[in-house]
Amino acid sequence: MYLPRQLISHLYLQLLRSHHPLSPPVLILVALEPDALCACRILTALLKRDYIPHKIQPVAGYGDLARAGEDLVRPMQTTNGGSGGVVICLGVGGLVDLGEILNLTSAEEEVEDLGGIEIWVLDARRPWNLANVFGGQAGIGQAMAEIDVNARRNGRGVEKGRITPSYTSKYGGIVVFDDGDIEEELGSEREAYYALLEMPEVDDDNDASANDSSDDDDDIVPGSKKRKSWSEREDGEESDEEDGPPRRRKRSNSGSSLASSPTHRRRTAINSSNSSRSPTPASDSPSPTEIRQPSTKQLTRRLIKLKRRHESVLQRYYSAGTSYSEPISSLIYSLASELGREDNDLLWLAIIGASSLELSGRTMTGVGISSTSESGGSAGWGGQRGEHIRQILRDEVHRLNPPDPSERDRDARGEINGVIPTTARSPTDTSIRLSPEPRFLLVRHWSLYDSMLHSPYLATRLHVWTENGRKRLHKLLAKMGVSLSQCHQNYTHMDMELKRALRGRLLKYAPMYGLDGLVPPETSGGHASSREGWGFVRCWGWKACLSATDVGVIIGAMLEVGPHEASGPWDTKRISRPKVSDEADINQGPNGSDLASLLPRFWSAYDALSLTSESPTLLMEALPLAQHLHRAILRTGTSLLSKHQIRHLRAFRIAVVKDGPDVKLFTNPGALTKLALWIAEAIKVQERDKGDSVKIGRKRAAGTPLVLAGLDEDRDLYVVVGTGGGGGVIDFAAMSKRQEERRKKKEAKEKRQKERELRRARRAAERAEQGDEDAEDEESDESESSSESESEDEDPRGSKNLLRNRFGIAFQEVVQETNARVRIDSFDHCVVEVQKDDLGGFLEALSFRSVVG
Repeated sequence: MYLPRQLISHLYLQLLRSHHPLSPPVLILVALEPDALCACRILTALLKRDYIPHKIQPVAGYGDLARAGEDLVRPMQTTNGGSGGVVICLGVGGLVDLGEILNLTSAEEEVEDLGGIEIWVLDARRPWNLANVFGGQAGIGQAMAEIDVNARRNGRGVEKGRITPSYTSKYGGIVVFDDGDIEEELGSEREAYYALLEMPEVDDDNDASANDSSDDDDDIVPGSKKRKSWSEREDGEESDEEDGPPRRRKRSNSGSSLASSPTHRRRTAINSSNSSRSPTPASDSPSPTEIRQPSTKQLTRRLIKLKRRHESVLQRYYSAGTSYSEPISSLIYSLASELGREDNDLLWLAIIGASSLELSGRTMTGVGISSTSESGGSAGWGGQRGEHIRQILRDEVHRLNPPDPSERDRDARGEINGVIPTTARSPTDTSIRLSPEPRFLLVRHWSLYDSMLHSPYLATRLHVWTENGRKRLHKLLAKMGVSLSQCHQNYTHMDMELKRALRGRLLKYAPMYGLDGLVPPETSGGHASSREGWGFVRCWGWKACLSATDVGVIIGAMLEVGPHEASGPWDTKRISRPKVSDEADINQGPNGSDLASLLPRFWSAYDALSLTSESPTLLMEALPLAQHLHRAILRTGTSLLSKHQIRHLRAFRIAVVKDGPDVKLFTNPGALTKLALWIAEAIKVQERDKGDSVKIGRKRAAGTPLVLAGLDEDRDLYVVVGTGGGGGVIDFAAMSKRQEERRKKKEAKEKRQKERELRRARRAAERAEQGDEDAEDEESDESESSSESESEDEDPRGSKNLLRNRFGIAFQEVVQETNARVRIDSFDHCVVEVQKDDLGGFLEALSFRSVVG
């Protein structure tokens, strides 16, 4: 089931009304990523205000998710002695069948019963698992022979998977929170899913047998066994955890075969009675009763063709590749706003979550470099839609942080001049402000030179891994009038006149070096609507002043880098790394260690996002972690590029990190992904500067896909990540315009289509009277193929300029066809673990796959 955006507070209000002191606590499963962590902080703040007890369980991968289902979720089921309850998945399980991976349903059972558990799913990853979106409703298989399935769903407040205001939560089920994509884009998938669900059993093998068999007297719909799902894989497929996560296209347990329902029996009886009648012409023109009814052979063929047609719609959706939609932190903030609970603290968490997506390369084309225009400001994770959400956040900042009348003039002058704020207005100032943030890294907490040097945007465009690139950086600083002694000081200690004039000088001289988007462009006024590309800054009195991007960088480093990796207060004051006893324990946990070693990172990051005054102190203590990580990214990326260790295979480029001082750091998928994004951005700039992209072709012009492998010597395997080339961010304005044009063309085609259908029906009736069944089947084939091609043309996701990341699909295909020992445990399917000896064969097989769709 899915919850429409306009009903986002419906389930929470029901939880609030049904809660009592004996109610079980709400279980929150959280992914180890900044966006999910911020969403968890917002949600727990709401639950605390309403005195609803809750329990937080970090989840690092599919193995942890399955264990959480066995240890925490199953005991809550009423069928297992529990009392039901609510489970909330934040950034967890959007790509798989949650009922199966949590072990809440059995493949042998015809009735799906979640035991009074309602699972809320909030995930920015796409594509959705349609069994969760349109299925996931407990108990719809009961009494199927007595109650019509549509009437049963509508009676519960669910209309073809869509929750209506009359829905109640007492039965349990899986509920996906829609950010608008399901309602607007998955109409054809919704119809295909329910058409397959309600279709009687038919096996593709029956098509061949029907061709050889003669027509029977009884014209009935074939099928007596339970219908198999369209996406069910081979029977011998193993489900061991080492083979990877469950496939995204799982069988929906939300229904059974409808062939034996009263509705189908009545239709069968009608067909049988009509076929047994003898034609008795009463006039020269034939009447409808005189037309011979289709035979069993014809019905079987038509049913198989219709089944394949619907399967192709779902297969096209799943095979398009991965992408990311709206951040779940902004979706949870929408819930708080709908409840009237929004404040500065929750708004700040939503801003951090939205800002963190770009840092980890999560765009609307999957994990990869951003391909938005370089007009200025943040590169953005979602094109026009992402900028629209950021603009809403800017409006919220102005609404919740009105300027002080006594300081209005001073603040206006500072914002117009584009001065980057580094201090609070007063010792008690905790407001959020807009700031023309340049694309520098941790500029308030580093020197200007180090901040520019470690900035992925600036470093890759100036080629800082070469000697000439460093000279270009020095020349840029010299043209701006900043001496080397000044730029090596801490930014807050620089000359105030230089800081005031910094933005103007960057706007003047940065375009000379191809850095047009280094800072936001000039604004035409003081309103938030004219500040496209501006960032967000918050101060905690004199304690600290941090931008949302700074916090995203720090929180990401806390989750990705162990406290043993960097020197500083973490060695003595924070949690030490637990020791692993043997090889079995090493291989047991996700991402290179067991969950016990990741829990300290999660709770440290969780505490750093606290809504209390301790939050900035913990963030500032973790600054060495972030600086250490990005120094390692620069060192390792420079080494790979300068030594020409990046190889070009058939479909992508490949690089391996297997030696050096930072090799252990990149055994974490998050840190390895950031290094891959840095290298991919550098390769893209190199190809653009050399003009190779024009020769190579259109797809390569958007950026070359990259596979980066990091050696984990402790476990004798490679962690492998595949990043897309950043081709094509969706332009929703242009898409809506194209859809309007298609709608007009479709209306014009419908008239011609009706005329063709009338002529086709007349010819079919004439041929049926003559017994020419094959000609009728050929005509139906032509009709269905033409309609299918039209649907493909109208599908906006089929546009070739949306080059999505298909590494997850390619990885699974290689695993199925080779003997490579591969483990797919990350929620991002473009991250896998490959045994050291199998890496060569794995990459060779992968090079023949389509990795960008």
